[in-house]
Amino acid sequence: MQQNKSVTEFILLGLTQDPLRQKVVFIIFLIFYTGTVVGNLLIIVTIKFSRSLGSPTYFFLFYLSIADTCFSTSIAPRLIVDTLSAKKIISYNECMMQVFALHLFSCMEIFVLILMAVDRYVAICKPLRYPTIMRRQVCIILIILAWIGSFIHSIAQIVLALKLPFCGPNLIDHYCCDLQPLLNLACMDTYMINLLLVSNSGAICSSSFLLLIILHSLRNHSAEGREKVFSTHTSHIIVVILFFGPCIFIYTSPPTTFPMDKMVAVFYTIGTPFLNPLIYTLRNAEVKNAMRKLWSIKITSESK
Repeated sequence: MQQNKSVTEFILLGLTQDPLRQKVVFIIFLIFYTGTVVGNLLIIVTIKFSRSLGSPTYFFLFYLSIADTCFSTSIAPRLIVDTLSAKKIISYNECMMQVFALHLFSCMEIFVLILMAVDRYVAICKPLRYPTIMRRQVCIILIILAWIGSFIHSIAQIVLALKLPFCGPNLIDHYCCDLQPLLNLACMDTYMINLLLVSNSGAICSSSFLLLIILHSLRNHSAEGREKVFSTHTSHIIVVILFFGPCIFIYTSPPTTFPMDKMVAVFYTIGTPFLNPLIYTLRNAEVKNAMRKLWSIKITSESK
């Protein structure tokens, strides 16, 4: 693979160069990241140890929380640390690792959201066959396929990134490494690579969003679906819109960086993983009840 060794590190410009604003960014994103990790770990532990949350719905929610935690961790810690650093330097190898991790866990989140939508579609539209169709073995196979698909997608992204020659400058107008900002620094015509990026990441985001919208509309067309969809599955619709809106904007837009791009990316990479636990717990009575039971059991055992 062609690679120019003259550039061994990059400098991330971050969200702002103003020292006061950097301190504000540090506080805000430290709170967001802490909330993301705590919230998602709480969901993971609750589903893992609660017998009442053994359905496929919570099996997939378990892996969505894992993907959220890892996705946020691939971005947020460096962003938080960089706000306190004079020079936001990231090595070439670290940059490539971040590209790989970002796409691995974001793609996994997309696939899990699709599986959750399929699960709800089957539960609402085919309730009698639901236990047979969505049995445990099938759910495990679907999750394994989701991991494999995410890994293949990430490999494709990293191959595209490694093909880019960098001769300088090495200033990335972003707070993380991703293919879009890296294309602006490459010493070559990036038209074909950008086309491949849009056909890969852009197509996955757009087609997945379209599939999810179709699944939700099909649920609305069924007699039972019309009664249940707004009362029990609004949370999933909210998550889909919050995640795919910024995702489609980022990966279907031209490689030229606009000031708004970074703010949209912040919502997609930091905001959504933080909001997901709140949406799925505050709007879900079963999860809240399971959490109360686990805490009451723990408190009772400690008092004894």
